[in-house]
Amino acid sequence: MGLVFNAVIFVNRDLYLSGEIYGFVLANIIVLIVGLWDDIREVFWKIQFFSQIAVAVLIFVIGIRIYYITNPLTGGIINLDSGLGVIFSAILVIIWIVMVMNAVNWADGIDGLSSGIALITAGAIFFLSLRPEVNQPAIAIISSILAGTIMGFLIFNFYPSKILAGTSGSMFMGFSLAVLAIFSGTKIATALLVLVIPIIDFLWVIGERIRNHKSIFKPDKNHLHYKLMELGWSQRKIVISYWAITAVIAIIALKTRYVGKSITLIVTATVMISALIFINKKISAVHEAEK
Repeated sequence: MGLVFNAVIFVNRDLYLSGEIYGFVLANIIVLIVGLWDDIREVFWKIQFFSQIAVAVLIFVIGIRIYYITNPLTGGIINLDSGLGVIFSAILVIIWIVMVMNAVNWADGIDGLSSGIALITAGAIFFLSLRPEVNQPAIAIISSILAGTIMGFLIFNFYPSKILAGTSGSMFMGFSLAVLAIFSGTKIATALLVLVIPIIDFLWVIGERIRNHKSIFKPDKNHLHYKLMELGWSQRKIVISYWAITAVIAIIALKTRYVGKSITLIVTATVMISALIFINKKISAVHEAEK
């Protein structure tokens, strides 16, 4: 996926290759190399984490930044292009990129899950970029290339899969989505909404690991998709449910603005957290009954 995506960007005659795009491709190659290294020979978590921060810093340095944020209540603009705003912007960029990379990677637990969510998110960014008030054809082209690349992979990744994304593939998808969300204007609110399931799951799992005094980087079976499997859900049912909910949220995200996005995010997060609490209690009850 990574090789095809980067190659198509360079051969596309409708795409002007700016310095930011060259930097994006370079950072993507770094992500692929570290991911491939982990797929072949497991990389120590500190190296992975450092590389994620490094590519996020690189993205910020080359000019792909969050120059402003929108007040979710009033729609007003808060500029981050000078003074302390630049530092705050750098922190936001690093947190956003690292979080999305890991959220998509951690969602890659069953066939077709992370790639399907990534495809829907790329599609949402594509349609958002074509809106008259946004009007970013370059981002539309890149997101369509990403969507096409993921779709070609997903055909062979859906259950039962013939190929797997691995760390290299899932990190590539997460990184590309994270950068496209901030490229040439902030689309983070839309991307955050569409990716709300893997992101909430990511934060929930970290919280559980901290509560249980475990390393947040040590893999476990506490992810939502594993819990649903434990309750008897099939892989197909889980994946299709994730896709359906993500697609509905994507449509809502494209149809709503500042306040609507905020309300949708709060409602979705509340519903998901409530579902996680309910599922945990149900699993605990099953384990108690088996004793």
